[in-house]
Amino acid sequence: MVFKDRSHFLDMDDAHALLAKAEGFGIELEYVDARGQLTVADRDSVRRVIEAMSRGQEADVLPPRAAVDPKAAFAGTFDRIWGLAVQLYGVRSARNWGHGDFTDLRRLLEIASQHGASAIGLNPLHALFDDAPERASPYSPNSRLFLNPLYIDVEAVPGFPGSHAAGLDQTIAQLRQRELIDYAGVASAKLRGLRLAFDRFKASGTSLEAEAFEQFRRQCTPELARFACFEYLRRRYRAPWWQWPVSWREPDDAAVARLRSTHNDAIAFFEFVQWVAEQQLQACVERGRQLGMPIGLYLDVAVGVDPAGFDAWNEQEAILRDFSIGAPPDGFNPGGQNWGLAGFNRLGLVRRQFEPFRALLRHSMCHAGAIRLDHVLGLRRLYVVPPSGSPDKGVYIRQPFEQLLEIVAEESLAHRCVVIGEDLGTVPEGLRDALAAWGIWRYHVLIFERQSDGAFLAPKHYARNALVTNTTHDLPTFSAWWRGTDIELKQTLGLEPGETEEDRRAAREALAAGLEREGLGILNFLSVVQFMNATPSRLLMISIEDVLGLAEQTNLPGTTNEHPNWRRRLPVDLERLADVASLRQIAVSLRANGRAAPGH
Repeated sequence: MVFKDRSHFLDMDDAHALLAKAEGFGIELEYVDARGQLTVADRDSVRRVIEAMSRGQEADVLPPRAAVDPKAAFAGTFDRIWGLAVQLYGVRSARNWGHGDFTDLRRLLEIASQHGASAIGLNPLHALFDDAPERASPYSPNSRLFLNPLYIDVEAVPGFPGSHAAGLDQTIAQLRQRELIDYAGVASAKLRGLRLAFDRFKASGTSLEAEAFEQFRRQCTPELARFACFEYLRRRYRAPWWQWPVSWREPDDAAVARLRSTHNDAIAFFEFVQWVAEQQLQACVERGRQLGMPIGLYLDVAVGVDPAGFDAWNEQEAILRDFSIGAPPDGFNPGGQNWGLAGFNRLGLVRRQFEPFRALLRHSMCHAGAIRLDHVLGLRRLYVVPPSGSPDKGVYIRQPFEQLLEIVAEESLAHRCVVIGEDLGTVPEGLRDALAAWGIWRYHVLIFERQSDGAFLAPKHYARNALVTNTTHDLPTFSAWWRGTDIELKQTLGLEPGETEEDRRAAREALAAGLEREGLGILNFLSVVQFMNATPSRLLMISIEDVLGLAEQTNLPGTTNEHPNWRRRLPVDLERLADVASLRQIAVSLRANGRAAPGH
């Protein structure tokens, strides 16, 4: 490591000890930022990170590693295909309860297949806090090992007596009419319906259903039993787990077994909910296979977890709860980012022989033909922000990179699941080459694929083993980008846009010039799709918001209540989606230019 200026650290009494500990714990005292400038870490942040990582841990627990030959992850058996990216919660249909569900997902797969698509791409389906509607972000999970019960189609649950018998008709009708998702109302209605279904299931479920449920409980123990107890306890104490009675501040399987025996129905209910969710999601997986879709479901894996959630309680040695992961300042986020998530503690992860990391991969890969690792840069190093600290005062912690990549490759091959790495942000030198060597696909976002002079890269420069898209859930839709309304919105909310209106005008002109070089005519969304289709990248993802020409951004980083993040519902009912003219036009164009599922 070459230091720009050691005086920042050497003027402290314990400077040499601090430097030694920082090296032992993998803390980077300097890094090159997104502008190519060398940045020295804040010394107070370094000290606080060392203190947090030192609790009961020794620094030198990482085993020596020999220059390992990469074993490539599963590469897929398809050529050039495309998929539709959808915010499942926002799907509007005549039968759902004001929040998209797994029955809607099955229909989405059928619509996508009908148009020649090979995948439906979804944000994380991880379990959230279903009784806390303000925690709506799918990227702030309670647990990455379990599913969000709000995606359950309650009408399809064994034992549910029907919405009329349940007294839910009026409530459901009101939820369907909302322009934004009423998470509190949806959660209340669905949990009420699920409890009715559970009571009926206990009383009159068939022996085959009862045995299937018990088998699920046995197969998923001890994690399922712990999760169910955690869900019961957090409702009982209504406080973060570190404020619970001392006996429950750490998971104890003997205590879990006692609680299960004395409160069996209360605990079994949460296990039942996960069983139902698993069944319904697996039915979607099977439908994708029946339709011959090469990928079927393309699922996102969040980079971290809510520190007050199950995973942080269950894996206290392997998760660094005290610090939030984020990103340093860059051109798009000049103040840096604090995501409010807890990431892995590399020392504890090694002590646990990487099992928590394997577990989260297995849970997503068993449902998906492809997954996206959100912020894959975190496999090499995580940027952590001290409690109450400014995002620009964060510190990078190196991770056991090759060990993690080896595990990703092993699980990918075992599940025949393609792995895509979201590699945006401050990218360390050589990272993308290393990921490619291990078979991790690139993630090309069109609006970022530009040269130093602002010109857009020609399609031929895109990687083959890659996903290409024009935007993400954290970025403006094409309509907003084209009109510049995202810049206006940020300015109205007092946020730093990251670019001026003049910058955007230049970007539009540059994209138009890039399209003209490819002979694609005027700048509109169809020509952008055709530009992306001209790349060799094997997977092209198109967001439903862009298909429908929507301007509203799914999530606006840096906001909470100022913007309806993760709450927008689609303006078109699922029943009419298959006949939307723009979707058919895009599908015809892609099919004519050699990008379609086999048989189309």
